[in-house]
Amino acid sequence: MPLKTHMDDQPSLNLTPMIDIVFLLIIFFMVGTKFAEMEQSIVVELPRVKNVGPLTAPPSKRIVTLQADGSVSLDQTPVTLDQLVSELRSAVQGYAETSVLVRGDSGGSLQNLATVLTACREAGIQDMGINVRADKSIH
Repeated sequence: MPLKTHMDDQPSLNLTPMIDIVFLLIIFFMVGTKFAEMEQSIVVELPRVKNVGPLTAPPSKRIVTLQADGSVSLDQTPVTLDQLVSELRSAVQGYAETSVLVRGDSGGSLQNLATVLTACREAGIQDMGINVRADKSIH
């Protein structure tokens, strides 16, 4: 039985398609840069606006805490339901997308929670959430 004594040709990597892609990318970026330069060279009279100052970051979520006995706090300050509505209403007037996170004691009444959520809705709050704790032992 004859043995092979010559080596097969080594596999080669064809670089032509990769070089073509590199040249196309170079042309694309050169043309894109030229258009950006042309756009900046066009003389346009831009509209003027009143200087309103820098935009500020939106306020953080307001925290409403509902205790088991039915007492309510807004950002750790005890309030009545009427005070809660007026405080949140003024916050909505200052920033329309004001959001509220309601933290209720698990031993409290569901009616009290519903009353607080209704007060938030009455104040104009559109973004409300309820804070809960995940417990894997509950099935």
